[in-house]
Amino acid sequence: MEQGTIEREITIAASPEVVFDVISSPEHIRGWWNGAETGIDATAGSVGTIAWPGEPSHEHTEQIAVVEAQPYSRFAFRWVYDAGTVAAAGNSLLVVFELRPEGGGTVLTMTETGFRERGWSEAVAQGCYDDHVNGWDLFVPSIRDYTEALVAA
Repeated sequence: MEQGTIEREITIAASPEVVFDVISSPEHIRGWWNGAETGIDATAGSVGTIAWPGEPSHEHTEQIAVVEAQPYSRFAFRWVYDAGTVAAAGNSLLVVFELRPEGGGTVLTMTETGFRERGWSEAVAQGCYDDHVNGWDLFVPSIRDYTEALVAA
């Protein structure tokens, strides 16, 4: 059983300012995260939902709370927690994007933690972990592709 930390690192041919905007603003989140709709702000304390539209059987909505927003270097949010609760360690997953300038671009490191701490059964935790591994394998490269197309336009 894994269920520990998911970590992905990728280099993006764009400045940290552009990458930060892409990972933290609703209009850009929609572009790289499979059409996800959210109204969060890039400010700590911003809360709301993130929803993926689709066929009724495939629609999906999660609670989301921004916990840290340091422009151009770090953006973190908690998600996958119950509506009506405050996101905290133990009841949510934590996603952290760290940005580091390198050469003419940005190294983006994404980590997601909190699977074991949720208190889920082993099967549920492993299923969520596996689903998120597959998701980040798709969406971290999507951040790069979307950002680089944005800069090239």
